[in-house]
Amino acid sequence: MKAEHPQDFLDYLAHQKRYSENTVAAYRRDLTRFSRWLEVPWKDTRSHHISSYVAFLHGKGLAPRSIQRALSCIRSFFTYLEKNGRADHNPAAGNKSPKRSVKLPNLLDTDQAARLFVFDAKTDIDKRDRAIMELLYGSGLRLTELTKLDVRDLQLESGFVTVQGKGGKTRQVPMGSHCIKAINTWLLCRTQSAPGQPLFTSRGGNRISPRSVQARLKVWAQRQLGSNQLHPHMLRHSFASHVLESSSDLRAVQELLGHAHISTTQIYTHLDFQHLAKVYDAAHPRAQSQDD
Repeated sequence: MKAEHPQDFLDYLAHQKRYSENTVAAYRRDLTRFSRWLEVPWKDTRSHHISSYVAFLHGKGLAPRSIQRALSCIRSFFTYLEKNGRADHNPAAGNKSPKRSVKLPNLLDTDQAARLFVFDAKTDIDKRDRAIMELLYGSGLRLTELTKLDVRDLQLESGFVTVQGKGGKTRQVPMGSHCIKAINTWLLCRTQSAPGQPLFTSRGGNRISPRSVQARLKVWAQRQLGSNQLHPHMLRHSFASHVLESSSDLRAVQELLGHAHISTTQIYTHLDFQHLAKVYDAAHPRAQSQDD
């Protein structure tokens, strides 16, 4: 009895809400764990069951962020049941998630970002990798957005690329002159570049995989920066922070990143304030310790 409703809910997320496969898989794991723990039918679930489950997760050593995600999943699930007449209330509606500290994303400073691109792209793979990095840092694309790109998504003359983001939503993102030049150079290496073909391909000519992009970034980071601690989202974070630092236009950064809510973009204001604090500590005489 308990098993049928979660599958309906997961199908709803996948086909109507158009959540990504990874997100649906995470919801499936959370609901499976909750279902195994819960000893009553869904319709008999009450607020104290949810509170006990949160305490159970805390006792298992789960981080506040993981507990928060699990509770959000359960809350969404019961909202779905309520709307479909399968539950008369949402037992998770009044339960609060444990607070978690804001974790600021790692990013490159502007000097590091510049050093990443100081190399001569001699081989076809080098030229492809430069174009990939230019799009990740220069336009702030997500990894999955980049690997899904086809040649037809490019508008090189006008300087835009059409991106399919989360939930199947599309947006147009500007490309800088360095990015356009790198992409044109890469396209010249391709034996064929028909509109429906993938923009970035592997050595075998197939669409490049996310894992390959991640691996190539680590190679270039080791060569250019002396460390392989670089991943695609780090370039996206760097893009957002550097644009915000220069423009102070949070709404514009939200549109460029494809965030549905401004609250998601506000993490970069913390980064900006962090930068200002470092400048203050280094420059202002009243910020110096008396021992200096």
